[in-house]
Amino acid sequence: MEQVALHTRLKEGREADYEQIHATIPTELDAALREAGVRGWRIWRSGRDLFHLVDVEDFEAMLDALRDHPADVAWQHRIGELLESPGPESGDIGGLPLIWKLP
Repeated sequence: MEQVALHTRLKEGREADYEQIHATIPTELDAALREAGVRGWRIWRSGRDLFHLVDVEDFEAMLDALRDHPADVAWQHRIGELLESPGPESGDIGGLPLIWKLP
């Protein structure tokens, strides 16, 4: 199991839209994420900055599995309109490096 931390940034003024869209995750997307090995995905927002913590069997395999999945393609298109920085669909999302943790 891997834990991957991600950072994305919203376009100015899109905070409420982002939260509204996440109020209901499509059933097909939920199933696709689970099939791709995702065990948990949490998102925190500070202003326009989004911090994600993903619990996943294999992050790279998840990206590969979702890349052409219709549910994720539709979701990434919808969310991509709100983001200033790239999301997982761009392929340019390696995760944040872990600096420290309490042992």
